[in-house]
Amino acid sequence: MNSALYAGPVMHQRLRPLRHRLRYRVFSLLLDLDEIESLRLRWFSIGRFNLFSFRPADHGDGSAATVAGLRAHVDARLREAGLPTGGAIRLLAMPRVLGYAFNPLSLWFCHAPDGRLQAIVYEVNNTFGERHSYLIEVDEAADSADGVIAQRCDKQLYVSPFLGMAMHYRFRITPPGERLGVGISVHDDASDALLNARFDAERRPLTDAQLLRAFVTHPLLTLKVIAGIHWEALRLWIKGARLHDRPAAPAHPMTVIRRGDPT
Repeated sequence: MNSALYAGPVMHQRLRPLRHRLRYRVFSLLLDLDEIESLRLRWFSIGRFNLFSFRPADHGDGSAATVAGLRAHVDARLREAGLPTGGAIRLLAMPRVLGYAFNPLSLWFCHAPDGRLQAIVYEVNNTFGERHSYLIEVDEAADSADGVIAQRCDKQLYVSPFLGMAMHYRFRITPPGERLGVGISVHDDASDALLNARFDAERRPLTDAQLLRAFVTHPLLTLKVIAGIHWEALRLWIKGARLHDRPAAPAHPMTVIRRGDPT
């Protein structure tokens, strides 16, 4: 089974103009859209309340009512990017926990029909109810070194009130295997990063026993994530971090970046 549970620490470190660091343990599910509806789990459901659940409308442009509709949405974005469809599509995200979910970042691993990883979609949600995605084509020969894929894109969506918009993201991704790594740095015109974030996780089988274990070791995870975001924002404000005005969200829900495009 391609679907799995990944658990490990998340680290955020703000480096300038003031320093601030946090670290906590989280877990995410890797859900293969071709097999998710065949999962037979007591503690995980699609589209209905459970200890853990998945609602297709939580992702993409929010219009999908079914897994098939969500798959169609991703396929449409791949065609928009001029990429083939029909390969595996796997979503890395936190599930709903007791009906609640908030994913600051979800990753879509989009494979070509021949099995190669052809694109990664970085789906970003902010706390103002806005969502924007960055679809970046993968050229494994050019982008990958030692199994780590390096990508970048300009920032399009307002996320933290303490960071402006004239910035870009640099990603370092170790695709899902026995381990998973997601590294993000935020940069302005200076060479050094303003902020670094990292999630390093180990694969666990997606079973009822592992879901119960995750619930006990990470109780009310998604509520803690949203509460933690606001708590850390308060701490930054007390430290004197400057607020930036929030512009309107992009008109189009996805930015597409092909190989050779300027970033």
